[in-house]
Amino acid sequence: MSGDSTAPNLVSTATTFLFVPGDRPERFEKAFRSGADATIIDLEDAVGPADKEMALSNTQSALAGENLPEDFAALVRINGVPDVERLVAGPLDRLLGIVIPKTENAGMIDDVCALLPANTPIIALIETARGVSHAQSIADHPRVSRLAFGAIDFAADVDATAELVFDVARAGLVIASRSAGKPAPIESPSPRFDDTAFVEAEAHRARALGFTAKLCIHPSQIVPVNSGFAPTEAEIEWATRIVSLEGGAVQLDGAMVDKPVVDRAIAILERAKRRAS
Repeated sequence: MSGDSTAPNLVSTATTFLFVPGDRPERFEKAFRSGADATIIDLEDAVGPADKEMALSNTQSALAGENLPEDFAALVRINGVPDVERLVAGPLDRLLGIVIPKTENAGMIDDVCALLPANTPIIALIETARGVSHAQSIADHPRVSRLAFGAIDFAADVDATAELVFDVARAGLVIASRSAGKPAPIESPSPRFDDTAFVEAEAHRARALGFTAKLCIHPSQIVPVNSGFAPTEAEIEWATRIVSLEGGAVQLDGAMVDKPVVDRAIAILERAKRRAS
């Protein structure tokens, strides 16, 4: 939570982030109990213009713990600075962090962070060409805990449909995150929630591109996303064989095994251990 040192760690390590519309308070606890690593109360895209005020009021009540379990906590995706001004007027102990939509420069982050406690995690959601082009400075911002990708808004902004264009943007976020010493970014949500195999395949592909988490828009996506990001049995078997080798550069199955390969194997086994715990 914003006043709790565990919040930055949760935001940094979570694999599944589940959105719940701010104008549907009856779903807040269900989302929190869904099995997602983190819940995001959405004040932006999931809420129509006429319901924005109600959604903000519901969120204030949720952060105050009204009609919710004692352990409830959530991130909030804001529309802009005015939302933060309203939120900080109330208690923030249950606030896990802020998601800034359509982040395009470090100044946008400064404006939001000026109003928040210093340890509040920030997820910068990159959804435009300008945001992608400034991804490094955004990732370098000391208050940013993690980057996230919004493919649907990005597609509209660049007027493209070819997957290659989106993958270039994704690669930019992965490289910027790594260069800034931040956790790997969060992948865009899948629009499908009726096809778990499709969702799992998307998550598996995102993992191959360097992402380690995914936004979710429906509880049915949580299990397949976790499965998609988990190492496969073949990867675990390969990694186990690699770390069992001794010495410097050696060969296994006709391929050279040196320190970078061992490091990758160790990372795979650590991911498998985290998902099993």
